[in-house]
Amino acid sequence: MKFNLNDPSFILALRDIAIREPERSFGSFDQRSLTFGQLDRQAEALAVHLRRDLGIQPGERAAIMMHNSPEAIAVLFALAKAGIVWVPVNARQRGNGLKYILEHSDPSVLFADANLWQVIADSGATCPSRTLLLGGEEDSLSKTLEGRERLDAPAPAMSELYALMYTSGTTGKPKGVRVTHAMMAYALKSVELLCSIESGDVFFQWEPFYHIGGAQMLLLPLFFEVRLSLTERFSASRFWEQVNASGATHIHYLGGVLQILLKQPPSELEKAHNVRIAWGGGCPSEIWSTLQDRFGFEIRECYGMTEASSLTTVNAEGKKGSVGRAVPWLNVAIHDEQNRSVPAGEPGQVVVRETQPGVLFEGYFRNAEATEKALKNGLLYTGDRGWLDSEGFLHFLGRITDSVRCRGENVSAWEVESVTQQHPDVEECAMIGVAADIGEQDIKLFLKPKAGHAIELQELHQWLKERLASYQCPRYLAVVEEFERTPSHRIIKHSLPLVTHKDWDSQQLQ
Repeated sequence: MKFNLNDPSFILALRDIAIREPERSFGSFDQRSLTFGQLDRQAEALAVHLRRDLGIQPGERAAIMMHNSPEAIAVLFALAKAGIVWVPVNARQRGNGLKYILEHSDPSVLFADANLWQVIADSGATCPSRTLLLGGEEDSLSKTLEGRERLDAPAPAMSELYALMYTSGTTGKPKGVRVTHAMMAYALKSVELLCSIESGDVFFQWEPFYHIGGAQMLLLPLFFEVRLSLTERFSASRFWEQVNASGATHIHYLGGVLQILLKQPPSELEKAHNVRIAWGGGCPSEIWSTLQDRFGFEIRECYGMTEASSLTTVNAEGKKGSVGRAVPWLNVAIHDEQNRSVPAGEPGQVVVRETQPGVLFEGYFRNAEATEKALKNGLLYTGDRGWLDSEGFLHFLGRITDSVRCRGENVSAWEVESVTQQHPDVEECAMIGVAADIGEQDIKLFLKPKAGHAIELQELHQWLKERLASYQCPRYLAVVEEFERTPSHRIIKHSLPLVTHKDWDSQQLQ
């Protein structure tokens, strides 16, 4: 399988299906039916408005800060039709992190849920004058989607940008990954390999559209005879009720979702479903069999990153503890600190090379330094640790760089620390990841007070909650007199204690 990068985008498939079978089901959103004809009509109307009425040209950017909704799907399809680059913004983002993304991406237009507008305003970001809101008194998006005009313009080529997806930033500011239409197509083919797709399958999808995992799923019905059952967010208490009502054959998981489901009281619904496969990343090997025995589905693990068309390895063989083998269009190797390839069984950095053109991204948006660090001689240096076994299965060992995986999100130390240091009582701080009861990690934040100041931890916690996304807020807080430092005066984070039993714990407030 190889895509011709000069071919028109796969978004043409939406129009083709809509013309042939306008009433064909794309899927549903919280049991609200969505057809190809409806989505294509709305996308065309909005694409016309963007190009003709607002004068936005192909290659310009549109920032989208919206929760999952049918309207959000139409917006994404409209941008693809018009050749406008989608900049997804985490709907839980706020403060400095939000301001940075909105200003660095330099969008020509902003889409947002009306109830998020105040969050955007409070961030202090300079926003484009052209803004479309969904909901509330100023709803300008719904009316636009009701139009009937169609865009008379060629579709973008597969090599052109589809999205500018900002990673959370591991050791610094978030980085905008330039994602092409071809990269999204490769992402879908990876899902096909992992999920053993059959005609008539139903994918229950709760992951936000602003994640690569959620974004790629919106394109799946354009390639395969499947339907999506979409919802706004994950709900542990309603999960099996929703899955059963949808008739889902596949469910997706991230982080601690599976552990959360295990902690729910047993019910008849958890065995009455049609789910064959649960797929995603972050399933601990020690609960693999427990999950399959209790819920009656098959676990399929994978590993990847936005920079490499989402999925790099897939484990369709059920090998416990592994994230699988490389997809056919990528090659995976392990390098040591001297950048030498190491033999099977030895740990090191995961390094990825494309075996077909257009799979790896070409660089970060307006960030040459980060691009040079990640891409060298045709290789992508992932910043992840792992090892390969003798059969080529990758075993993931976590991040090398300074970030924490918390509640399914990569949390940048830079983002949390830069906000915390604005508090009037804090001189310096350092964030690390510690073992979590559920999921990958919890966040622990070390704080050095300013001279003559005392840090009131509960007050600081509340202060941070108002300035950080929920998944960025530290669970544990610890005050230190001084940090151990390198000769260049950097804090030595690996020397910070991982124990938490004596720390201030935000969960004690619940």
